[in-house]
Amino acid sequence: MGTLSSELGPHAERLVDQPRVYADANIPNGVVAYMRAELRWDVLFVLEHDDLRRAPDIQHYRLARQLARTLVTLDRDYVNDRRFPPDESPGVIVFCAPDERWLRRLVKDADRTLFRGDGAAARPLEGRKVIWDIGSVRDAGTASSKARNDTTPDCAEHDR
Repeated sequence: MGTLSSELGPHAERLVDQPRVYADANIPNGVVAYMRAELRWDVLFVLEHDDLRRAPDIQHYRLARQLARTLVTLDRDYVNDRRFPPDESPGVIVFCAPDERWLRRLVKDADRTLFRGDGAAARPLEGRKVIWDIGSVRDAGTASSKARNDTTPDCAEHDR
């Protein structure tokens, strides 16, 4: 028998037809509100839980998987496969946007193409990590990839 979250996670994703995400602390409050109100996502927001506010990244990574939620973040540290192995990935989207307005656009694009597209799965990125930038989506690591990256890839020009 596992933990409550590991036992209930798979059942919860079958009962809820909207995307289930784990929003890292660096996602702005306004974007989380947009995810919930406009996109109808089921969002666990780190900043709304005192016990998670200061938790290390690896704890967020593991908890997102236990809770069967895709981790959404602005933190490129999650791309490091040595620290965050793809085979343990809950599915990670690292958004790269210069401001909140652009971030909302990218989130809306992810909703349309990843979570609501034809054949969309409850956890479409399980075992994968992607960098979602203005004009591109790049694979940042998969459980089947042989290479392990030690560097944190850059976002587009706007982020430098």
